[in-house]
Amino acid sequence: MGTILIKTAQLLLSLSLLVVLHEFGHFMFARLFKTRVEKFYLFFNPWFSLFKVKKGDTEYGIGWLPLGGYVKISGMIDESMDKEAMKLPPQPWEFRAKPAWQRLLIMLGGVMMNFLTALIIYIGILYAWGESYLPTENAKFGIEVSEVGREIGFRNGDKILTVDNVFVENFNKIIPTIVLDDVKAVQVERNGAKVDVEISDSDLALMLKSKSVIAPRFPFDHSIGKLVKDSPAENAGLEKGDILKKVDDKSFEFYDEFAQYLTSKKNSEIEMELERNGSKVNKKVTVGDDGKIGFYPVFNNPDIFEFKTIKYGFIASIPAGIKRGVKTTGDYLKQFKLFFKKETKAYESLGGFATIGNIFPGTWDWYSFWNMTAFISIILAIMNLLPIPALDGGHVMFLLGEMITGRKPNEKFLEYAQIAGMVLLLALVLFANANDIIKIFNGTF
Repeated sequence: MGTILIKTAQLLLSLSLLVVLHEFGHFMFARLFKTRVEKFYLFFNPWFSLFKVKKGDTEYGIGWLPLGGYVKISGMIDESMDKEAMKLPPQPWEFRAKPAWQRLLIMLGGVMMNFLTALIIYIGILYAWGESYLPTENAKFGIEVSEVGREIGFRNGDKILTVDNVFVENFNKIIPTIVLDDVKAVQVERNGAKVDVEISDSDLALMLKSKSVIAPRFPFDHSIGKLVKDSPAENAGLEKGDILKKVDDKSFEFYDEFAQYLTSKKNSEIEMELERNGSKVNKKVTVGDDGKIGFYPVFNNPDIFEFKTIKYGFIASIPAGIKRGVKTTGDYLKQFKLFFKKETKAYESLGGFATIGNIFPGTWDWYSFWNMTAFISIILAIMNLLPIPALDGGHVMFLLGEMITGRKPNEKFLEYAQIAGMVLLLALVLFANANDIIKIFNGTF
């Protein structure tokens, strides 16, 4: 429960910050062009508000429905559907009375603010923490493969050489590169020989659904970490800090070999040899039907892998942060093409609030929080640019049409388009959150 609360708190803080900044982008340009803003709200407030105060012409408040936020701009057809005000003659302070280029900037203000926020956060991250990663060549024991990775064609101990014959410097970028760059094959070293692991669209579908495909391979040099409550390990008397030695008098070279052995002993009793405070301890444990005994392993020699760390001064962090923001935006845009490839079934990976919340760690970590917040800011910017009525992109689409043709769309048409867009958005939200519910019930979340 504590983990869920921490994830939820991080999600709410991140979204609240980004929503306020997004709406401030609209607000700033509206004020710049002397357009009246009637309301500025964090979250939606149907029927009542949790807090509100009026300053000048604008009511500032917090709603009770945490699905976003809004600014209500005078003389604009938006989600409020205030049709009565639109029947009156245009006033100089209204949105509809402003030139098309000013209205365009007002509508783009939120998206621009989200992109700018992401860049500033990335600059701050690189300045404060730098950049640390495991070079692919330093995964010296090769890879450890999940069931999905094995189905795709990878094997424990494979050493990744290239991806479509292109070397990938950062080990953690290998799977994203495969998924986003339409990779056809991964070149690995297996038993001293070079082997091509071919990647199909069905393999991409498996990767999109899986939490893990490959990881660096670790030697069998682990201790017992946190014990799962009422697990076989806890019930058998294993303790945090116990060092793993043997199982059923068998020794293992790599941790994945130990994990595979447990899988082969489902619902069976094993005898574990441990070292506790310098003394030998033997415990009999019944393996669960999931092939696990219920503990988190802790690697005894964390320095066995050589990570690469890049530190940035303030000036150097600016272009590096901008580069990261641009790269992240480009990678996210590449994901859209997957939704149009039937074989990948990318639509099944579309998630709602639970999926977004789950990307945050279960413990509060500011580095992860700011990384996730920057990424979500880019997502919000791109999603808001989609040419769907009710989104900023829908308004932008109509405004660009007006600027090209010189003709303003009929207000009745805009009303109907707004309603259609809201229905479509609601359907997408329901679909995404239904996917979350299905994943939870299937145990794949």
